[in-house]
Amino acid sequence: MTEEIKAPRKKMQVFRFAEGEELTQEMMPYVGVDETLMKGFARIAEVGLAQNDIDNTVCLFREPGEGGMSLVYAWFKSGFVLPKHSHDADCLYYVIAGSLKMGTQVLGKGDGVFIPADFGYTYEVGPEGVEVLEFRTANKFHIKFAGNDEAHLDKMAEATRNGKDTWPTERAPSELDAEPAE
Repeated sequence: MTEEIKAPRKKMQVFRFAEGEELTQEMMPYVGVDETLMKGFARIAEVGLAQNDIDNTVCLFREPGEGGMSLVYAWFKSGFVLPKHSHDADCLYYVIAGSLKMGTQVLGKGDGVFIPADFGYTYEVGPEGVEVLEFRTANKFHIKFAGNDEAHLDKMAEATRNGKDTWPTERAPSELDAEPAE
């Protein structure tokens, strides 16, 4: 008689924003970092902003063990331009507040986009910034940089220079949504 082996039963897990973890290289290792990308990142670093002046990214939930799923919160400052990249896991993005432009599509509060694994993309953040939730089908996934030519890296550097004076004190779009109208 063959004995059936059962997978361990999953349990309900509560997570809290205040207990979120930094999104580390162990969870999201960098792939495809080449000389061109490093020169582009160096131009951005010359502006002198700290990472949290540009974005705020927190891993809210990460299913333990191999595989599993994860949930990341990201707040990108106004006008920020993401490098062209992909991930090796499917991802569903949901816009909490603010807006972003992906190609010809503008996504705002309540909108979302599904990005399949290994699909290259970038987006430009709207004038009020953007807050997104990233639901992934993995608890560990890489970020692979590809297609970041000089023109795109120049666009990223220009956006960073334009944000130098406002990004450090910029408020999250969800905080702006909560303000009473005058």
